[in-house]
Amino acid sequence: MDSKSSLHHLLLLLLLLSAATFSAAFNITKILNQYPDYSVFNALLSETGIADAINHRQTITVLAVPNGPASSLSSQPPDVAKRLASLHVVLDYYDLDKLRSLSKGTTLTTLFQTTGLASSHLGFLNVSHTKNPDGLAFGSAVPGSPLSASLVKTVAAQPYNVSVLEVSAVIFPPGIAAAPAPMKQDSLARADAPVAHAPKASAGGDEDAPAPAVVAPKASAEAPKAAGKSSPPSPMVASAPAHGDSLFPSAEAPGPVAANDYSSGSRVGFGLAGLAGGVGVAILAAL
Repeated sequence: MDSKSSLHHLLLLLLLLSAATFSAAFNITKILNQYPDYSVFNALLSETGIADAINHRQTITVLAVPNGPASSLSSQPPDVAKRLASLHVVLDYYDLDKLRSLSKGTTLTTLFQTTGLASSHLGFLNVSHTKNPDGLAFGSAVPGSPLSASLVKTVAAQPYNVSVLEVSAVIFPPGIAAAPAPMKQDSLARADAPVAHAPKASAGGDEDAPAPAVVAPKASAEAPKAAGKSSPPSPMVASAPAHGDSLFPSAEAPGPVAANDYSSGSRVGFGLAGLAGGVGVAILAAL
């Protein structure tokens, strides 16, 4: 009897472990609460619901803007401020080492791209090396946009789920204020398509130079291609469903990704869940 009771307790423990594996891996609000220098940006993420969208992603990079430059967001209309904040959320994990290993010009996909409101290149960022040793700068992927925000430092990191990096300024692409208003839920496509890495932008450019030139994408949700390069087109990035007139769903689940795109944290999580399930089945069979 005691043996069966112990087996039941072990099975319960394994099931709890399996459930915990799929619980929220991080909370961006709690992370930024530890750093008062980003309180304005942190408040904007919470007020607009972008923090919830971030927390429901498995891998994410947040380009945090310090209070001084972030205060300019308060003068923007609420919908524009929300778009700008979502543009500072990159849909992959990037720490300093990974960014510095990129080619000279690379295009990144942001959370704004998933809304279906980002026409042309508005939902993408360019990142490029600068003249300074190990220097990096970000800018809008809209052709002609400057690399206006320099990478300052790492604020926080939880490999390989969330990375928070400080940038020197708000990235303000031309045309973002004129983006269409959020559409009703039945007007937006489902966000069940895989989100792929954006292709690389053209080489060249520095902190004071314009972002690498890109050609127009074949579809509004496709990452822009670099001019002069013949890289294969990236998979389509579907827009996320909206609740009413909101820009983001309150609980956005990440779409499926290719097998090679799983983060280390995701692979470990699925491995633990599989192990827990297998052991649980074995225990039940023994009973």
